[in-house]
Amino acid sequence: MRTKPSNRETALQVGKDLFLKKGYLATSMDDIVTESKVSKTNIYYYFKSKEELLTEIIRLMVEQYSSVITYIAAQTELPVMERLHKLLGLLTEQDTDCLGGCPFLTLYTQTPPQAEEIRQRIGGFFQSQLAVIEQLIREGTQTGELKADLPVQAVSALILSTVEGALFLRHAGQDESHMHHSLQALAVLLK
Repeated sequence: MRTKPSNRETALQVGKDLFLKKGYLATSMDDIVTESKVSKTNIYYYFKSKEELLTEIIRLMVEQYSSVITYIAAQTELPVMERLHKLLGLLTEQDTDCLGGCPFLTLYTQTPPQAEEIRQRIGGFFQSQLAVIEQLIREGTQTGELKADLPVQAVSALILSTVEGALFLRHAGQDESHMHHSLQALAVLLK
């Protein structure tokens, strides 16, 4: 039997939902109070500011995605292309209701420049994704599953940039074909 979420968990979930759908800058703590039905005093007990709430949301998102990405990459019994496919599936099956297509890009672009910790955490998340993709590409070139002459860093950056761009195009154009075509092109490039 599932227990009722705590006020802290409720504030985090509602804050995340509103930040992604409405935007961090356009969401007030009063909006979160109204939507969550958690008192302002209670929310401020856990989070001293909207920025502190966002920092915790980002920390939890990075932790969740990183855990799954690490798990996928570690499944060495699977071929590299299958692991890459699973990884790209995870990255492309993100919440399509968020403003920029990708929740991390949405929150990054909405974060004030002085919120350096948040920006660094999101940047670090993308760097860790690149490292995992590089590891998989390197492994695939060594085992012969992928073209042997692939420039690992360049291809990894292209993969991540393509996925992020396709997420935005899918959202902006309300068209799934961008994602499908992008993933097909990446598969052709790798083999």
